[in-house]
Amino acid sequence: MTSLNYLLLTPGPLTTSHSVKEAMLFDSCTWDDDYNLGVVEKIRQQLTQLATASEDYTSVLLQGSGSYAVEAVLGSALGPQDKVLIVSNGAYGARMAEMANLMGIAHHVYDCGETALPDIHKIESLLDTDAAITHIAMVHSETTTGILNPIEEVGQLAKRYGRTYIVDAMSSFGGIPMDIAELNIDYLISSANKCIQGVPGFAFVIARTVKLAECAGRSRSLSLDLYAQWKCMEEHHGKWRFTSPTHTVLAFAQALKELAEEGGVAARHQRYQNNQRKLVAGMRELGFKTLLDDELHSPIITAFLAPEGPQYRFKEFYERLKQQAFVIYPGKVSQSNCFRIGNIGEVYEADITALLAAVQNAMYWNK
Repeated sequence: MTSLNYLLLTPGPLTTSHSVKEAMLFDSCTWDDDYNLGVVEKIRQQLTQLATASEDYTSVLLQGSGSYAVEAVLGSALGPQDKVLIVSNGAYGARMAEMANLMGIAHHVYDCGETALPDIHKIESLLDTDAAITHIAMVHSETTTGILNPIEEVGQLAKRYGRTYIVDAMSSFGGIPMDIAELNIDYLISSANKCIQGVPGFAFVIARTVKLAECAGRSRSLSLDLYAQWKCMEEHHGKWRFTSPTHTVLAFAQALKELAEEGGVAARHQRYQNNQRKLVAGMRELGFKTLLDDELHSPIITAFLAPEGPQYRFKEFYERLKQQAFVIYPGKVSQSNCFRIGNIGEVYEADITALLAAVQNAMYWNK
């Protein structure tokens, strides 16, 4: 059995359709108008339209994983006199803080714990007491636990206090309906290999155009200069500054087509929700407990507490599932022993039914 046969139940990279894979069988020239105008520019327009009905936004694509784009936004959007409030309840909020620290960006971390939602009143208090804060940054779907954070409420605070609002929507954009203008988001960051169901290779930022235009000369990096990347794409009609991940881009174009054919974000969100609810119900019937209360769950990924007792070992459980063609995710929560199962990608209710049967078969500690 090859890895192509596995069903990836992860937060990305994830299982993709055969047609998305097949889209990568063609070679493209990065200087050619058929590629830049016909593919890249079309993707940029589609992303902006997926994000909002407002005409105040633009999209820019960036080589690398989602973390590259997060670092590009932090390093380009914040000037020397700026300070960012980082709202953190997991590994990816913590990663933002690490980036800010390494780039010498003034920041304050509000760590609300891995299994709790941010306290809106606490954020408001921090904005009241620290006038130096100019930006707010947070993760929407924190895949450390599967928690879904209140980006709407924080966006209202950002608007009221006149702060620039940065949202890492890596694992939610394309899978959870949103209008970023209505949410007051200035910079939204996501990746090709998440809910749009493309393959790894690039990330993207959908930004308020006036905010992006203010980033000229701010970047702390050559390769991660978000403004320079945007200007190159604007002035040269989709041209990337450095080598474009052409095959990944072609796959993404096909994935966007398939998103529309499915019925758009609303339909995909419904499928993901159905997957997650069926998964949780079935796992509970098998004796597993979720890390989070139901009202905190996103439809993206679910963390399950590890079975008690010395016989259980994640690696053995993982391998037994892998032998049955299912790949799950280890835990990433510092205070709890758990594992995670993703609900996104080319995954349907029948796949969840098959997974639950495989889990029951793999529960060697109960036999």
